[in-house]
Amino acid sequence: MTTPPHVSADELKALLGDTLHAEVVTHFTARTGAAPDHVERQVTECLRYLYLVSRHQEQLSGLFLPVEQDIDEIWHYLILQTREYRLLCEERLPGGFFIHHRSIAYEEYQQEPGREQALEEALRWIPLYVREFGPFDEGALPHWTIVRFLHQQMDMSLQEIAALEPLGAA
Repeated sequence: MTTPPHVSADELKALLGDTLHAEVVTHFTARTGAAPDHVERQVTECLRYLYLVSRHQEQLSGLFLPVEQDIDEIWHYLILQTREYRLLCEERLPGGFFIHHRSIAYEEYQQEPGREQALEEALRWIPLYVREFGPFDEGALPHWTIVRFLHQQMDMSLQEIAALEPLGAA
């Protein structure tokens, strides 16, 4: 039996508010030519990323979370809406602090802490995601690099990925 997610997609959407959410979806639909439902999912996954960083600051602060470039671009767009982004970070997300952004390619990041630490950090957030939002589904795979790699290249089922624990956890 799966546990229902604590935070639904509708609750995440409400963090942005209807107006900003619609603006982001409209902007990226026009810019990319992607279907609105695909862009809505991208926005949801971006908000999941920000929610995780905010709620689990002690475990995730400063870590590289391997989301796809499209998610990062949505985050950039939100940052440019300075008033709304500050409100999102400091008043609506659970951590109540401003989430700073640093752009760095995953290949470059692996060289900083080393491959083993980069892997441990990439896997640290999976159990937190599952706890907050429920197990990954097929719709999440295009947006989370490591989850897609585990599913497609390592042939792990979404259930196996959902059961992962942080490295070193007993």
